[in-house]
Amino acid sequence: MSTPRSLRVAQQIKRELAEMLRRDLKDERISGIISITEVELTGDCRYARIFVSVYGDDADKQGTMNALTDNTSYIRGELCRRLKLRFAPEVSFRPDDSLERGAKVSQILAKISRGEI
Repeated sequence: MSTPRSLRVAQQIKRELAEMLRRDLKDERISGIISITEVELTGDCRYARIFVSVYGDDADKQGTMNALTDNTSYIRGELCRRLKLRFAPEVSFRPDDSLERGAKVSQILAKISRGEI
């Protein structure tokens, strides 16, 4: 069950994690275009599922997910410090391919409108 606080904290996590990926997290395995698509946080803000979309080939996706998983403790600590939370939420990263599927659908629709299909 989501509470107003958990929804607000989830949005803050999304914003801060995007900033960390852009500036602070230096791991050569992180490649491709990365987007934090959603953060699901429990009502007590103890557990967070973070959905990550990586636009690139399969090696980019796998490398990025491995790097995020390996850096989980750093990410938890930074989130706790930046958001001034009493407890750092347990985070788990999940791949999300919705942006990629959307791009494929757009390409198909464009081909249909041009009469190629």
